[in-house]
Parts: sequence; structure tokens; C-alpha cells
Amino acid sequence: MSAGRRLLFATICAVSVATVYSAQPILTRIGDDLGISGAALGWIVTAGQLGYLVGLAFLVPLGDMVDRRTLIAGHLLLTAVGVLAAASAARGWVLLAGVAVAGLFAVVVQTTVAYAADLSAPGERGRTLGLVTSGVVAGILGARIAAGAVATAWGWRSVYAAEAVLLVVLAVLVLALLPTDTRTGRTEYRQVLSASIRLFGGGLFLSRGLIAMFVFASFGALWSGLALPLEASPWHLSSAQIGLFGFAGLAGALGAGRAGRWADGGFANRVTGAGLVLLAVSWPATAQATWSLWLLVVGVLVLDFAVQAVHVGNQHLLTASHPDRTSSVIGGYMLFYSVGSALGALTTTAVYSVAGWTGSSILGAVFAIGALAVWAVGRKVAQPAATPAEFACAAPAIDPVDVVCRAEPTS
Repeated sequence: MSAGRRLLFATICAVSVATVYSAQPILTRIGDDLGISGAALGWIVTAGQLGYLVGLAFLVPLGDMVDRRTLIAGHLLLTAVGVLAAASAARGWVLLAGVAVAGLFAVVVQTTVAYAADLSAPGERGRTLGLVTSGVVAGILGARIAAGAVATAWGWRSVYAAEAVLLVVLAVLVLALLPTDTRTGRTEYRQVLSASIRLFGGGLFLSRGLIAMFVFASFGALWSGLALPLEASPWHLSSAQIGLFGFAGLAGALGAGRAGRWADGGFANRVTGAGLVLLAVSWPATAQATWSLWLLVVGVLVLDFAVQAVHVGNQHLLTASHPDRTSSVIGGYMLFYSVGSALGALTTTAVYSVAGWTGSSILGAVFAIGALAVWAVGRKVAQPAATPAEFACAAPAIDPVDVVCRAEPTS
């Protein structure tokens, strides 16, 4: 796994996930142009999220069946079709359909993460996941920053047009630079879906999924509600100024790339635990948003660092535990992520209307503590070895779920 290949994987993730989130800062512009009422604008974001959920359930498992290089390129092109439809939409329903199609195939992110993990040497898997999943966070946060700037300069349609061009270029690069997937013995689609459902009965998968749900609920509580106190007294910040806080979040997330190296050293579970403690600790600083922007910046930095560290640790453990079906396990794991993100977004605004930003911050902290409790209860869940006769541990395990395995036959 060369540095250039890691960068390509990370870029695919960033651009693909941006297609789901880039509508958020330009909703008003879209509504004014297409005559969509303010009450209905939320459906633009919701359409992309619903498409993404469907893709996680039914498209990501394809990565365990077919050549993932071809699958990634195809899904990038189909995502481009969706955003082109959105860019050229003259009616609201056409825009919604385009955004939904883009969200459906934007799950190429999960296939990309799984393929990157499989192409990495066992001792480099965490490092690769750290960089590639940093691309996901960069796409989520960067979309908010870039979309507003591009729309201000050239209109909201230019945002989707630019994404379409980038997606097509990436599809060409995938076919030119990535190796053909040489796996053998692939199963039927029905069998892959059945195996994906059975994952939810596994102790390690379920505990990591619940942790992800709480973590991204905490993440959503921050980023879906942060504009509310910043638009209010005493700050009265503009949308563009609020968007700049995305740089703090991006810096924190990218800084967590080191967590992948720690996971490679056999400490993936401890990385997760430490990240959850940091996540809970970040909220007292973030809660001060109504009187100190500096403390808010510190809180945002720590929170995004913690979320990314936990995310890397979880995916490292899951892909090491299920090396024969990494696409399915990543797709299933991300279903928890989607539920958590939606939960955080819905609850933070409701709580803010009753208890202000202090209430929203308490909510975010409660989600973080919930994740920490799941980790504490499940940390002794034994990691299920893929096939004991085929996988040997790379290092002695200090903790049962800190085992990192490599695909080498035992004697």
C-alpha cells in the first residue's frame, strides 16, 4: 500500500461523502431558485441520507462478491449521474431524485474503506484506515466549507457540477491505478446478505456498532446544533463565519491519524477507550460556546480527534476479525453510524429549544458516556478469529480484543 494509493482512497471517500452533505450550507439558495418552501428544504438532505441507508444495506455487500476495483469505479460514475441530475434540475422532485441517487451510490465510501484495509499489510492496516477514514471526515466537514464558498462565487448548481467532474476523474484513476481484485470463492448475493444479518448477533460487532451509534450521535449533536448558539446573542455570526469552525473540526480529525499506528501496535481497543474519554471531556469546553469562542474551538478540536480515533479503532478491530467479508462488516457497522447521526441531529435541536446550548451540550455528553459504558461492558468480548487455522496473531494480546491478526498460515 503506497502513499499515493492511500491518498487516492482517502480522496474517493472525501468526494463521495461530500455529495451527501454539500447541500446543507446551500439549502436556502436551492429553495429560492426552485421554489421549495422552507419547511420542505429538509427533504433535500433527508433524500441523500435515505439513499445512503439503502445503499449500506443492499449495495455495500456487493464488495464481498465482485471485483471491487470495477465496483468502486462504477459506483463513482453512478454517483456522478445523481449529482449531475441535481445540478441540472429545473423542478424540486428532479433535485430530490438526483440527490437520492447520489446518496445511494455514495456508499462507495464503505467499499473503498474495506478494499483499502484488505490491500494493506496487517501491520499497516491501522495506518491505512487512519488516513482513508480521515478522508471521510474531511468530506463531511469540508463539504460545508467548500459548498458555501463555491455557491457564493458561481451559484449552487456549480457545487454539484464540480462534484460530478471530480467523481468521473476519480473513476478513471481507480481503473488506471488500482489492482484487480483477485479474490476467489465469492458467494451469491443472497448468501452475502444472510451473512451480513448474522453479524448483528456477534458480540464484538454489536458492541462496536452501539459505540459508533452513540459516538456519532454525540458528533451530530455538535455539528447539527452548533449554528444555533453562534447565530444568537452575543455572537450573531453569519453562515460563512460559522462554517469556519469546520476547519477546527477538520484539524482535530486529521490529527487522529496517529491512532491508526497505535491500533497497528495491538492497542485498537485501548485507542477506542481513550477516544471515548476524550469525547466526554470535550463537552464541558464546547458547552461554553455562549461566552467563549476559544473554549469552543478547543472543544471542537478534541471532539473531532476523539471521534476519528474511535472510528479508526473500531474499524481496525472489525476488519481484522472478519477479513473474509470486510465490505459487509463495514457496511453493517456504518448502519449504526447513520442511525446515530440522525439521532444526534434530531434531538439536539429539540433540546436546544427547551434548554438552550447547555442542554444540547449535556445531551452530547450523555451520548459520549453511553458509548463509554458500552465499551466498558464489552471490552472483554473475545474477538472472533476468522479461521484459527488460517490466521495467526501478530503480537501477544494484552486484552482479548486487542489482538491483531495477519493472514499467514499457521504450521
